[in-house]
Amino acid sequence: MFFRGFSSLLISAPLALHVRAASIGSSSAVVKLSYGSFEGRATGNLLEFFGIPFAAPPVGDLRFAPPVKPRAFKGVRQATAFAPACPQQKFDLDVPGLVIPENVSEDCLYLNVIKPANIPAGKKLPVLFVEFEVGDTSQIVGDTLVNRSITLGEPIVYVTASYRINAFGFLGGKEVKDAGIANAGLLDQRFALEWVQKYVGLFGGDAKKVTIWGISAGGISVGLQMLLNDGNTQGLFHRASMGSGSPGVLPDVLKQQEYFDSLVTDTNCTTARDRLKCLRDAPFDDLMEAINRTPNLFSFQSVRIAWQPMVDGKTIVRDPQISLQTGKYAKIPTIVGTSEDEGTIFSLSTTNLTTNAQFLDYAKSNFFPRISDSDLNALETLYPDDITQGSPFNTGTENAITPQFKRLSALQGDLVFQSPRRSFSQIASKTQPVYGYRFKRAGPAPLGSLHGGDLLEWIGNTTGLIGADAIIYFTRIGNPNASKNSISLLKDAKWPLYGSSVQNPPLFTFVDPLPSVNITFDTDRIEPMKLISKLSFNEIGNRGV
Repeated sequence: MFFRGFSSLLISAPLALHVRAASIGSSSAVVKLSYGSFEGRATGNLLEFFGIPFAAPPVGDLRFAPPVKPRAFKGVRQATAFAPACPQQKFDLDVPGLVIPENVSEDCLYLNVIKPANIPAGKKLPVLFVEFEVGDTSQIVGDTLVNRSITLGEPIVYVTASYRINAFGFLGGKEVKDAGIANAGLLDQRFALEWVQKYVGLFGGDAKKVTIWGISAGGISVGLQMLLNDGNTQGLFHRASMGSGSPGVLPDVLKQQEYFDSLVTDTNCTTARDRLKCLRDAPFDDLMEAINRTPNLFSFQSVRIAWQPMVDGKTIVRDPQISLQTGKYAKIPTIVGTSEDEGTIFSLSTTNLTTNAQFLDYAKSNFFPRISDSDLNALETLYPDDITQGSPFNTGTENAITPQFKRLSALQGDLVFQSPRRSFSQIASKTQPVYGYRFKRAGPAPLGSLHGGDLLEWIGNTTGLIGADAIIYFTRIGNPNASKNSISLLKDAKWPLYGSSVQNPPLFTFVDPLPSVNITFDTDRIEPMKLISKLSFNEIGNRGV
């Protein structure tokens, strides 16, 4: 009963995602794969291919199941429009600016490729594989990044892939464990990475230089991919970047039985001999309605939601924190960072909590049900009933929409985002290059530097393009720093290694006004996060995993 904020984590709530409709370009290109040919389009300096299936439609007997190869076809299919998004769970709260796609389908395992139009024959470009999960993960604009990479003289190939979320991708329970089909959403991501290894060369990409990048749930996905197979990447990727999401403590698959049972009840499958088969046979609309009745990010439970990765003993063999502490993770160059006020947006659903007693009861019942009285007292002290100490941080008495809002925001931000980020950074920086960052540019009141507020910085929609340039250079060379002769502003802003100082780990920090950056240190809230880490780890032991 701890971190459960995965399958619907937002990329950017008050910032609408920039998704442009596909239009027919002035020319086209055809790529022939082993299972069929696809015709993309030329747009300026780019060739774009949208809606390429990387797996068979996960419907019928394949609902909830691991992905399988796409079906072969003859002829040439158009790849000039985005495929439908994977089905999205509805939220209990109306969040202004949040984009939820209307065009959804269970048949959603598709990817997109954007590449420079003029790649010299025989030359292969580094690949940026993106795992964003909001609306349609595949529809995050990549043309700005690829065009910028061309301008820098550091061209890349950009790939995005959708994966199943909520119950379609993360169904739990005994029946699921017995069938060996847990964490299908993570397996979708892995399957797409296998597709990249097999086919990206046909698009001019270098399969030996693949960077995986994600923000929010996508960031957590990246971290989990680094932990699968005890850290053996199987050559699928070679660098990683996690934003606003690192692997935290996960529930055991059997602990998710209550949500499986709720779907069974709400789809009239309670008397079925094979309840899993009944759920697979249930009409899509009935199943979706049942999923929408389960807790989401803007239910009172907030980040303790129903659908997320689970420790199943097969795909995720042990808790991520144990894998990290025992060195079972990929030893590759990594970027990892967060926004300053990660927890604010997820505290909008708990504004009815207004007293110290309610705060403590919520923390115990929702996150730490086994917490001792002494640890609960420590939690009360380290997360004080003082609005000037809460999140948005360093804003005094401002943004206190309720007496406990900023306090809850600080707790949830540390629990789900800051503490896992710090833990990962401290451990991994001993074995590989780790570059840490912090995003402190102000967002809308009362949310501060909110979760996902840095998205536009990374995709190249802000003045200065520092974030975009950093991810391009990282994709190219495994280091976010620009070369001395670069046209990028990065050349004047050194991004140090997190492990360059044990006592004062440096964080490359995005601050106001644009495009300012500086260096801060990962030394804030040390004691509160030590307690959070301890409490989370204790829950693993109490669970017996």
